Amino acid sequence: MNPDIYLAAAIAEMLVALLLLPRLAIGPSVGDRVVALNTASTQAALAVLFYAAYADRPIYLDVAIWLVSFSYLGAIVWARFLERGLL
Repeated sequence: MNPDIYLAAAIAEMLVALLLLPRLAIGPSVGDRVVALNTASTQAALAVLFYAAYADRPIYLDVAIWLVSFSYLGAIVWARFLERGLL
């Protein structure tokens, strides 16, 4: 497969993540912001995965795995925080 396709996919994933920034900034609710942040970080992790394939650098795969793991854990923490009504 052509490596340029991986670079194009990485750029497309980052553009999708950038499109989520207005939702992250204006809400309207905290739940919407948490979902936007979780989705944007997932898109960023996919961009890192595609870039790792493009650059032939498997070390970047660890970065993507950490990013997705912490994003998932952060969403769980926010959900528990909101569930308790502390905000």
